[in-house]
Amino acid sequence: MNETKRRVAVVTGGGSGIGEAVAKALAREGFSMAILGRTEEKLRRVAQDIQSFGEAAYFVCDVSDRRCVDHVFAQIVERMGTPWLLVNSAGINVVNRSMATLAPEDWDRIVSVHATGTYNCIRAVLPGMREAGSGLIINISSIAGKRALELAGAAYCAGKFAMTALGMAAGLEERHRGIRITNIYPGEVNTPILEQRPEPVPQERREQMLQPEDLAEIVLSIVRLPPRVHVWEVAVTPLYQPYA
Repeated sequence: MNETKRRVAVVTGGGSGIGEAVAKALAREGFSMAILGRTEEKLRRVAQDIQSFGEAAYFVCDVSDRRCVDHVFAQIVERMGTPWLLVNSAGINVVNRSMATLAPEDWDRIVSVHATGTYNCIRAVLPGMREAGSGLIINISSIAGKRALELAGAAYCAGKFAMTALGMAAGLEERHRGIRITNIYPGEVNTPILEQRPEPVPQERREQMLQPEDLAEIVLSIVRLPPRVHVWEVAVTPLYQPYA
């Protein structure tokens, strides 16, 4: 029997894009999936897709809302069991993202999702992992969380840099308790967030990008490693996009 059978995995941003692909891949691996997101219709569709071959439940949740996160994670533990895996994949951006056009409320929202939202979910899942003496947390950060990119915008870069630092700092602390935290830094990925680009992205360019399934495969490769192995960081880009 695969050792991941019946383990509980939580994926945020699970209604589309990378989160959806990761949730489906983990379900095929044998995990019981808890999918979080803001839009019930999208979550329901993904959960129904997974239920044709695996186990899944969905929970409407804004990860930047700490009370909502705490409530949802309590529900997950009660209904499904203690999560062994958390994948933080929730992310947003806006069209007007340059410093000249970025609205203060958009700054607040973008940073709260990427930084505070990641903190909220890690905070909620750690007590159970500590008690179990085991767990894995994977943060889907960004190349923009390693070096600032003009195209990504100031708020997105700031939020992803914070996500990166949080993952590294918490990983240093929690490794002594058998808990591993990995940051993944994708380059351009063909997901719905591209609709928020200042300029439309041509289909040819989208096809050259990483696809959500590519990130799902990377997550699976980390999940399958033995507990003695800690992957701190993974940077992955399309072939055409340089890392530095």
